Amino acid sequence: MKITVSINLGGYSFNIDEDAYSELKRYLRNLELHFAGEESSSEILSDIETRMAELFRARLTVYKQVITIADVNEVISVMGNPEDISDNEGPSPKEKFSTPGAHRMYRDPDKRIIGGVCTGMGAYWDMEPWIIRGIFIVLAMAGGLGILIYLILYVVLPEAKTTAQKIEMKGDPVNIHNIKEAVKKEFESVKKSMKL
Repeated sequence: MKITVSINLGGYSFNIDEDAYSELKRYLRNLELHFAGEESSSEILSDIETRMAELFRARLTVYKQVITIADVNEVISVMGNPEDISDNEGPSPKEKFSTPGAHRMYRDPDKRIIGGVCTGMGAYWDMEPWIIRGIFIVLAMAGGLGILIYLILYVVLPEAKTTAQKIEMKGDPVNIHNIKEAVKKEFESVKKSMKL
């Protein structure tokens, strides 16, 4: 018999074994300490918790409703440890996390002109969005097919709302290093726009 604890992580409620809870609590505390000096630490930690909640939800089924220590260890291995991204000598964070992540196509809300379909496709295929826009314009002038395809893609493709989705859109692994970098870039762009 094991004791379970009910927690709220990333806006979702989970039942978790007591030993798994201790490990998760230790991991989150290490992350807090690691990012304590960052200006955008609360946003980074919030995005990390949201990604962890997504990974935990994927491990739950109708028959399995409790997060175990094995689940916590798997999620930690996916996300990475704070020590892995420290500024010490050794391989760079890019080299440590060079394995590609899940690659999904989304609409890009940050760099869109109309609906973000072309910039999302550009991020997915690692192409300049203007090339894809040009293809849609040519198809639109050749009978209107480009407009129809664009509208269908606008309806079918989800918008990349979370930091994890924006990272997935580029094909990078969703780990603490990439979340930190994405939040820092977003924080800096907001800071610049506030100064203008």
